[in-house]
Amino acid sequence: MDDPTRRNILKAGAAAAAMAAMPRVFAQQAGKGGTGKFYEKGPVRIRYEEAGAGFPLMLLPGGGLNATISFFTGNSPFNAIEEFKGEYRCITADLRNATTGQSTGPVEVDRPWESYADDQLGLMDHLGIDKFMVMGFCIGGPFIWSLLKRAPNRVVAAVLAQPVGWRPEMRDPKYPGVFWKTWGPALTAQRPEITMPTASVRTATAVKPRLLKSARTAKRISRCKSSSHITRRDS
Repeated sequence: MDDPTRRNILKAGAAAAAMAAMPRVFAQQAGKGGTGKFYEKGPVRIRYEEAGAGFPLMLLPGGGLNATISFFTGNSPFNAIEEFKGEYRCITADLRNATTGQSTGPVEVDRPWESYADDQLGLMDHLGIDKFMVMGFCIGGPFIWSLLKRAPNRVVAAVLAQPVGWRPEMRDPKYPGVFWKTWGPALTAQRPEITMPTASVRTATAVKPRLLKSARTAKRISRCKSSSHITRRDS
């Protein structure tokens, strides 16, 4: 599928999700200019950006454990912030402890995915937003599953754009290109208080099982062969 077609599919998915949500709920209309800010809660500090005005749309960047706002001007199939800021209040953030980002916090090995949902929902609370739409790229797919589980009455519509997948050969530690091989060493180099065993446990016990579960879930809930999946949550 060529890039223009893929982009149109993704845009159509987001638009369809928005149309499903808009008649049911209203939200803050605060306009923003795309500046970086920080949300802090305890030891967690999350860098985020807002752009546009209208119904809130959370945009989850791709990039594995190194997912940052810069994804949208780099490896993204299109710049979702630029595409949607004219119609929606777009909110995005650097992932906690992404080594190329500015968000920091504890490495919670006992509840890694829950900690990311804490950050995402906490940011929306910080902004005074109750109900919102969400669009997630790559690892944003598993994040959406967590959000739907944690806050089903707040996520009124969701779009999974090019959700991360899994292959059996990725179980091999020597498989090329797997991000969990580089994230730990880079993080511990920046944060000496975090040990390599902690970072290794974080990836081994959480990332790979969740990616496998995400791939199975996506296959089970949709037969769509396009690059996006649309989930509608009726309030």
